[in-house]
Amino acid sequence: MASDSGDSNMDREMILADFQACTGIDNIAEAITLLELNNWDLVAAINGVIPQENGILQSNFSSEASQANLYGPPNQSEAAEAAAGGAAPPPSSSSSSSSPPSSSTSAFCPILPSSRHIVERQPRMLNFRVEYRQRSIEVVLEEGSTVGEIKQILETELGVPVSKMQLKGWKSGDVSDSTVLRSLHLPKNNSLYVLTPDIAPTASTSQNSALQESLNQNFLLVISHREAQRDYSLNFPGSRTIQEVKRNVSDLTNIPVRHQQWEGWPASASDDSMTLAASGISYPCHHLSVCRRSSPANAQELTEECADVHMISDSEGDDFEDASEFGVDDSEMFGMGSSSCRKSPMMPENSENEGDALLHFTAEFSTRYGDVHPMFFIGSLEAASQEAFYGKARDRKLLAIYLHNDESVLSNVFCSQMMCADSIVSYLSQNFITWAWDVTKEANKARLLTMCTRHFGSVVAQTIRTYKTDQFPLLLIVMGKRTSNEVLNVIQGNTTVDELMMRLMGAMEIFTAQQQEDIKDEDEREAREMVKREQDEAYRLSLEADRKKREAQEKEEAEQVRLERMRKEQEEEKEAIRLSLEQALPPEPAEEQGEQISKLRIRTPSGEFLERRFLGSCKLQVLFDFVASKGYPFDEFKLLTTFPRRNITQLDPGSTLLEAKLFPQETLFLEAKE
Repeated sequence: MASDSGDSNMDREMILADFQACTGIDNIAEAITLLELNNWDLVAAINGVIPQENGILQSNFSSEASQANLYGPPNQSEAAEAAAGGAAPPPSSSSSSSSPPSSSTSAFCPILPSSRHIVERQPRMLNFRVEYRQRSIEVVLEEGSTVGEIKQILETELGVPVSKMQLKGWKSGDVSDSTVLRSLHLPKNNSLYVLTPDIAPTASTSQNSALQESLNQNFLLVISHREAQRDYSLNFPGSRTIQEVKRNVSDLTNIPVRHQQWEGWPASASDDSMTLAASGISYPCHHLSVCRRSSPANAQELTEECADVHMISDSEGDDFEDASEFGVDDSEMFGMGSSSCRKSPMMPENSENEGDALLHFTAEFSTRYGDVHPMFFIGSLEAASQEAFYGKARDRKLLAIYLHNDESVLSNVFCSQMMCADSIVSYLSQNFITWAWDVTKEANKARLLTMCTRHFGSVVAQTIRTYKTDQFPLLLIVMGKRTSNEVLNVIQGNTTVDELMMRLMGAMEIFTAQQQEDIKDEDEREAREMVKREQDEAYRLSLEADRKKREAQEKEEAEQVRLERMRKEQEEEKEAIRLSLEQALPPEPAEEQGEQISKLRIRTPSGEFLERRFLGSCKLQVLFDFVASKGYPFDEFKLLTTFPRRNITQLDPGSTLLEAKLFPQETLFLEAKE
């Protein structure tokens, strides 16, 4: 029983796959629903979705097919092939009305339109994820709907009037409200966002407006083109979609979007219709890399094309053998014949940017001779020279300048057999910076001669001028020296792989000897500079320590001067107050004076005594001023009696000595306040 159940599930999976292949319905749930309505009858389900003239698929099999069916029912794959081809298998006599018919049996039973359900294909539905101020709205509409209908739904959900709503994120740019979604050729899942510049955000939405701000921010994408070994720094707004970025990169690298293989996108960036702001990339800068995806189908097509070419060549071999007898020149056979098959030149004429010209050269070289070739430097000749000659001695390399000429009969052989040989490619990649240029066009050749004259001198440019067209292509091996650049070797196109390798290795030996001397000189120079840097650092630290010490000493001295000045000012202020109080004191009365006189004796903290006579009617304030005039201010000292102990300073300064019971004489003492 378990085996029968497993076979039944397998049969249904095959029926489902055949049904989707015939009808083009990608939605599995929809396909299963249609099959269940027809009891998993493949042909009936197909007729329901794609009805023929009479509503069912008719069988055009002959009577032989009906007889052949007597030996056994056909399998489901045959039924699917019959359904796809517009014909049904022959009828089976073993079908029963009591059991559900299989795809093989029911396909041949006459089915009346009234005996089964005719299911019309459902319209295609589109899913939209709309972002608005950290809110996400899911909208599902038929592709026959308009953009205005989406806005009306959003108006209900968001409470934003349609007139103040801007719906962004369309791949084709801004669209009108009357645009039908079907005309935009949208994928099933889409991401959009709403802008409302006329509506100020509320306090709650402003706190969570990170996505809205990201849509208005600019993201710097540093994209590394691995084949070309070149980095592109591109600025995109956050509202730009991933698909638009890939299209722009396709224009720069000549790699179609479908052939691009990316690294560096976040896991959340699973949909190309997603905006950069919502993709999860780093802000403000994010690094990516792209290369051409290897396509087995393209390789197979190329192999088939090559096989066809070889077959034609073999079949017409006699004609080529006798070509010379009919006045056909070799150059016409190899030069003009090959050039007529090329779609575009190796390098466009009068290209403004050398980097773009080299990108075109690399792409065309790969198209003609395959992806196995030297890694050409993408950039100007000056940049290639900087990369090869002016780094650290250990990192320097030789510069190989490849000069191509499509009009030479040797170009195809040299490129396909020498430049694309694995040994040559590996050796050039490890030891050389390879730069290329196409001199087929006179304008490009003149531009090359100007560059060579500027960087290598007029001798190199004159040497290139002396070579004729049929001596191309050329491979110049240039070595950088301290004062100038030297061309070690000029390799012409009429060479072999072994000879080319020997000449490259010979140039490498000369370069290695020079490089070892440069490394030794550089190490010695770095050692001297290191000692000098250490001495300079020690001297700097010593000066810094002296400076800090001097600053600390100067600061301490300045603080002492400041304190001394403050002390003097305070003393001067106290002295001025004392003098003013002393001058303001009334004169001391004489003993024989008839008025009541109080004689006071005051002991200071140092043990000295102050004696003075006061009128009994004098205020206590006069006594306090007298004590202060002697250097004991009222706010710092208190005046006490001996017995009983009383604090005179706490009494009312306006009371008299008589009232304070300091008459006719009294001994007091001064005590500092706590």
